[in-house]
Amino acid sequence: RVLFRSEMRIMESKTQKALKEVLRGIKMSSTAWYQDGFFYSRYDLDTTKAIFTLKNENHKIYYHKLYSEQSADSLVYEDQEHPLRSFSALVTEDNNYLLLFASEETSGNNVMLQNLKSPKKTWLQLVKGFDHDFSYIGTVNGKLLFMTNYKAPKNRLVLIDPKAPAESNWKDLVPESNDIMRDAVIALNQVIVHYMKDACSVLKQFDQQGTFKGDIKIGEIGTIDGLSASEKDTNLFISFTNFVSPAVIYRYNVVTNRLFNQFKSQLPYDANQFETKQVFYTSKDGTKIPMFIVHKKGVVIDGNNPTLLFGYGGFNISKTPEFKPERLVFLMKGGVLAVPCIRGGGEYGSKWHEDGTQLKKQNVFDDFIAAAEYLISNKYTNPSKLAISGRSNGGLLIGAVMLQRPELFKVALPAVGVMDMLRYHKFTIGWSWKGDYGTSDDSLQFKNLIKYSPLHNIKENVEYPCTFVTTGDHDDRVVPAHSFKFAATLQNKYKGNRPMLIRIDSNAGHGAGKPKFKLIDEQADIFTFLFYNLGMSL
Repeated sequence: RVLFRSEMRIMESKTQKALKEVLRGIKMSSTAWYQDGFFYSRYDLDTTKAIFTLKNENHKIYYHKLYSEQSADSLVYEDQEHPLRSFSALVTEDNNYLLLFASEETSGNNVMLQNLKSPKKTWLQLVKGFDHDFSYIGTVNGKLLFMTNYKAPKNRLVLIDPKAPAESNWKDLVPESNDIMRDAVIALNQVIVHYMKDACSVLKQFDQQGTFKGDIKIGEIGTIDGLSASEKDTNLFISFTNFVSPAVIYRYNVVTNRLFNQFKSQLPYDANQFETKQVFYTSKDGTKIPMFIVHKKGVVIDGNNPTLLFGYGGFNISKTPEFKPERLVFLMKGGVLAVPCIRGGGEYGSKWHEDGTQLKKQNVFDDFIAAAEYLISNKYTNPSKLAISGRSNGGLLIGAVMLQRPELFKVALPAVGVMDMLRYHKFTIGWSWKGDYGTSDDSLQFKNLIKYSPLHNIKENVEYPCTFVTTGDHDDRVVPAHSFKFAATLQNKYKGNRPMLIRIDSNAGHGAGKPKFKLIDEQADIFTFLFYNLGMSL
């Protein structure tokens, strides 16, 4: 039996019957359909090594023909000279070109192109290097439209002619603006661009000459978490969500400029009982940081509210309003939810991200600590009622700040966190995080990492917050050894009466794809711990 990462299965959309073939060795792969099959990415099938901790190497692109065995798949691309590169494939909507994206870290990629109509399977280099991001949006009059932060920290839309791909021939369709460009789609002959202004979504419409046609107004504080359109259709579908209600699907006609409510979930509660506002506070070095605060209307701001402060701060990921149903229980019981948009994320472009990386990583922790101090000084809560939570890189955040300022927090909830900053790059995909963290292989980075590495900064005779570490025993992104070592060291050195617990989910990974019953069990345990230690009634 092959136990290697994920499996990919195929279902006939009309009959909803699964085909017999099973594709294995899958990790972080897209599918690019072409003719009677699709391109996909995978690793070699290897059952002889410790696959859940082994460094991820030798990613390859294959073509799978439907109704055939995986062993018959055609190798499309590999790079034996650079075994740590990752690859993804995409076919342009007109089926003329296969685009190959290569990356070395979590940000930055190059782009190659193959003409699918040509009998010669040669690769043309469109974009060189790995310092900037390029994502394909669509095809405009035979030219490829990309969104990129190259020479545009807040992103721009640029047209590249595959027949004349030299940079001197590139043409801006939509230049960089003051707001962050997050995404774009082509609907009929219109280009719809999704911007982020102070971590909230804004939609703008342009024609294919780049002329601004107007705003698409949805209203209220929230996030567009999905755009879907076709170059052959007048309809744009928009998925819009916020902190207290799941996504509403809107349909927008790009010709008539009319917006329709296509689908809205029937909720078993009144979302209008809650309010969301955005505030700005000052971090340690004077930087202004935005933060969302959510609570029930009528909550008395008297410094005694149980408050959950959630953060991430890394990898250019923006923390915009998002719906998580488990938070509703906390909010309905009078809790306050706070989500700061700290540095390391992408809320204000590449500089905002870079100012929270490597030797500047402490900015992330300072931003989060300043958020806690704001909530306390502005009478939302107090240290005996304040809990902090984060996942993955956010787990690192929680581990670091609970050790740096333990007196500020009553409860800490670090989930699947990167806790050993000296050895993280030696396991699975960890090597790709060096752009954000740096590695201990460099003497200067070592000195920086050991200052905040959670595993290496636990002290005796310190009153740490009540801590509930969570992980999965098959996590092959942030291997569970991070959480194991952190929890064990914390339990060994802590001498007080507060609980220092770890919850290890069996047959579970980093979180994506976890079945509903496991999610419910995990969140029930987390919020029971949270409620009990904040003195809240269930």
